[in-house]
Amino acid sequence: MHEVATRQASIPRLGRFAWLMGLYAENFRRITRLFEPVDLAPGMYVSSSGSGPDVRLDVLYQHAYTTELRLTYTMRDPVTGEPDPSAYLRLYRDARQAEATHCYVGRRWQDVIGMYPPAAEVLDHRMRMNTFLGKWIEYLAENGHGVATLRPVEDGVGRLPLPPVRAAAGGG
Repeated sequence: MHEVATRQASIPRLGRFAWLMGLYAENFRRITRLFEPVDLAPGMYVSSSGSGPDVRLDVLYQHAYTTELRLTYTMRDPVTGEPDPSAYLRLYRDARQAEATHCYVGRRWQDVIGMYPPAAEVLDHRMRMNTFLGKWIEYLAENGHGVATLRPVEDGVGRLPLPPVRAAAGGG
């Protein structure tokens, strides 16, 4: 009898870090397609689609290779007064990556994973934040938000006001 050698296809497995980098690349494509933020001057912008609440995009900084943003609704948490939900993003234009550096969805990252979490917990938290970001951007696009609905918010003198920058360390 002939023995048949069985070959199993070797499918490469992505590690969690590689998966996270894939999320960053996907989020860069989504946010760029939605609002083209690398072309915007620093300041506040609002998108009104007529479907659901308005979306606020704060362009915090435009650096040589990065853009820093805050994406939020024009709603506030009744307890803290903070925009809720909101996500702070860093776009690495040269690497075509968008990272949610920290999110506020009812609680701060320290309340979720503690002050000194193990590295594996930090990675898991970053994966959750960036998965949330990708789904949120997709939801905004499906509800009519985009470049065509984005308008600058001007102060009384016709300038774009810079949003308040909150000093925050870490990623959550």
